[in-house]
Amino acid sequence: MTSGAGVGVEIPLRVAFGEALVELGDVNDRVVVLDGDLGNATRVDMFADAHPGRFLQMGIAEQNMAGVAAGLATTGLIPFVTTFAAFATNRDLDQIRVTIGQTKLHAIVIGGYSGILTSRTGKTHQAIEDLAVFRTMPNMTVLAPADATETRKATFAAAEEVPGPVYMRLTRDASPVLFGDAHDFSVGRGVVMRRGSDVALISTGVQTFRTARAAELLEAEGVSVHHLHLHTIKPLDEAAVVEAAATGAVVTCEDHSIIGGLGGAVAEVLSEQRPTLLRRVGVRDVNIESAPNEALLEKHGLTPRHIVVAAKQILGTW
Repeated sequence: MTSGAGVGVEIPLRVAFGEALVELGDVNDRVVVLDGDLGNATRVDMFADAHPGRFLQMGIAEQNMAGVAAGLATTGLIPFVTTFAAFATNRDLDQIRVTIGQTKLHAIVIGGYSGILTSRTGKTHQAIEDLAVFRTMPNMTVLAPADATETRKATFAAAEEVPGPVYMRLTRDASPVLFGDAHDFSVGRGVVMRRGSDVALISTGVQTFRTARAAELLEAEGVSVHHLHLHTIKPLDEAAVVEAAATGAVVTCEDHSIIGGLGGAVAEVLSEQRPTLLRRVGVRDVNIESAPNEALLEKHGLTPRHIVVAAKQILGTW
């Protein structure tokens, strides 16, 4: 089990989610899971084994799955709609928007295999626009946990603390555990990873561990770094963003398009509340392709080295 796993151990977010879902189902019999024939990929097969009476195999019919989830939510059940982020963002978006979002029903949409690191699935299965899509949807809470610990806590929070619809993005491959079990996870509140005065790095999702490494590299060169992790894209912790901008230079970092995601959200806040120099590290306006993870990170500029370069550029030292 991921609960209690040591910091630094690498665990896939989808595995942490599957295990958390089983734990949640153990203590909350209103939780039901709908699967779009991807259970072994999203790891909701764990829930199917533990709670077969509350697991609904909907087949490759994502639009219907969203409608069924809405119906279940009206009865007081808490449905988890599980699929790939690429499908949730595109294939059944209308049904999510109309039957779940507009009605403010409490259903949790899980976007698995988000971002670019999807094990060579190629551009058809890589979602780099899901945060942009779902954060513009009224009534929708949007979560992007950084590690297995936050994934577990976000799963419980989505079911028990958020009253309306939720979208949570998860990644496929293993990534380091950054936080221990005592980590204070609160929907809508950012996490200050380190405080500094020269430049602010603001990150989300699994890009946070690469950003943390970049912060270490910058600090080793004498740059004082303020690092803010935002596991909640909506509602955004605007006060924490404004506080970070006190450095006078901000770099946003995300495994997502630079258009409309974290970078866009931060830019909107700062333009209205504290105009600040800003650079966005993320995927440019391009489609991704199949390749090994490290090659994709390098090509699309998401490595710690690229973050360091962006920080130095905005500081005028590169």
